[in-house]
Amino acid sequence: MRLTGLFAALATPVGPDGAVDLDTLDRLCDFVLERGVDGVCVGGATAEYPRLELSERIEILDRISHRVPRNAAVLTAIGGSSVPRVLALADAAARAGSRAVLLPMPIFFRYQQIDLAAYCAQIAGELDLPCLLYDLPEFATPLEADTAIGLLAHESNIVGIKDSSGRPENLRKFVEARDGRDWTLLVGDDRYGLAGREAGWDGAISGVACCCPELLVALHRSCREGDREEALRCQALLDELILQLSILPVPWGVRLALRVRGIDTGPLSLPVAPERRRQIASFEQWLPRWLQTAGVPNLLRIR
Repeated sequence: MRLTGLFAALATPVGPDGAVDLDTLDRLCDFVLERGVDGVCVGGATAEYPRLELSERIEILDRISHRVPRNAAVLTAIGGSSVPRVLALADAAARAGSRAVLLPMPIFFRYQQIDLAAYCAQIAGELDLPCLLYDLPEFATPLEADTAIGLLAHESNIVGIKDSSGRPENLRKFVEARDGRDWTLLVGDDRYGLAGREAGWDGAISGVACCCPELLVALHRSCREGDREEALRCQALLDELILQLSILPVPWGVRLALRVRGIDTGPLSLPVAPERRRQIASFEQWLPRWLQTAGVPNLLRIR
């Protein structure tokens, strides 16, 4: 089973009290799907999964599974603080009809590659769904490419990877290691969206597609149609946006961009320092101008 296409990694809307705002989640899901993404990913880094209780994550998954039409895919990230929590999320994903699960590496402590290999092999062996590895080194123990390739080669239920490592050398390395096998290779770092497609990757799971899906859809469509000039233009626009988003903590920029576009996902996860307030104000002034001049169809404010 090979997954292809563009999947928007959803943020988690919350109310003033920090509880999950399911009505806004519905609106956000509709927003990205109406603009042409092939599916959504729930429970990943863009969703800020460590701040959520297990019951909240299952509630989100159930809500999304009823919202997404059958012609779109739901992927579920199952990162957690313990093996039982991870497996509970995987069971919920299977019940909700997810197409596959994404397994990030353990957070907080740093582990050796042999620990990660043992962890992934055990989890994958107990899953009812296909498993994609999820390399997220900014927030979890880095998964080295050789470790991931070994797991892909020897664990039958590990069928691919979402690579958010930011290591461009991985693009070619995984394609060469795949060597005709049916692995799913999805780019997780939007800086390499075009490079990944040109290297032979199958698509992307994109946090930026949560707030500007039109741009990512235009990039991936131009790649499919062989319009490299348009793909280069879209990637350049994407790089401009990422530069602005990266001034802020991940995924604050995505949430603030959504607010500018008329979807308020609620308060940020931490108190906002005065300097951050100035940065936020600057970003909120910049983004509408950028949206108006980007030249991507339908990339306008939706307020």
